[in-house]
Amino acid sequence: MAEGVKMKATILIVLVTLFLSFGLLYGQATDAMNTGTDQTTEDAGQTVSIQSNVTPWSVFNDSNKGFPWGYIIAVVFAIGLALGIVKTNSLYFKEKIDAQQVYNRIRNHLKQGQLDEAIKISEGFNKTTIGFIFWNGLLGFRDAKNSGKKGEDMSEHVYNAFDEANLQKIKGLESGLMWFELLAQICTYLGLLGTIWGLIMGFDAMGTLTGPAANEQLTLSIKVAIGTTAVGLVAAIVLTVIKGLLTTKSLKIQGDVDEFSAKLINQINYSMKG
Repeated sequence: MAEGVKMKATILIVLVTLFLSFGLLYGQATDAMNTGTDQTTEDAGQTVSIQSNVTPWSVFNDSNKGFPWGYIIAVVFAIGLALGIVKTNSLYFKEKIDAQQVYNRIRNHLKQGQLDEAIKISEGFNKTTIGFIFWNGLLGFRDAKNSGKKGEDMSEHVYNAFDEANLQKIKGLESGLMWFELLAQICTYLGLLGTIWGLIMGFDAMGTLTGPAANEQLTLSIKVAIGTTAVGLVAAIVLTVIKGLLTTKSLKIQGDVDEFSAKLINQINYSMKG
């Protein structure tokens, strides 16, 4: 967590430094900044209307002038989206189960001594994390009964069966989530590289060109720098939101596993005493 905070602080400092550098370029390019903007100015005291031609697509195009930074960011972003689709399908659809209802059905069968029926119910949901853990734990309970174990030995065997299944499945819920943060950081860094690239273009124009040509190149370099930063940040924000949603879902599933596994273990222990 501390490393993540330091990383974000570093990015913020770099962004501030780079945008301060834009001031130097902007002072040289003031006359050229009206490109792509329709302005209508009337006499003093009258309204001034400004209509901008800037669109998300034009910003993306600007980020690819001089070097295809925008396309590189788009590729990284597309990888993140593809991973997000896969993980969404896994957490929101494959893991779809009413844990409370399944637990209640299993508990009712255990109360009536119908262990095989309880196992059949859990087996029908063993493609989900919580269903698999229930199924594995109940199989452990049946194995312990068939082997003649009693008391503490049986309780320990059942607990180990649940714990083993838990360790086997929980890691699948968390796998892949760290990639969203990594890809978001890559998008941010690529945006910063594009920003630096635009600054280099601008300072190069100041040193080699004069007059209208210099102003035109300065305007282009500022568009490249700001456009690339914007594209990188938008991609990073979306990937961060996706990670947050998937992490929340993963934690909810883990919470259900902990809650209902504990309840089922207690019910099994109660059944053993009965």
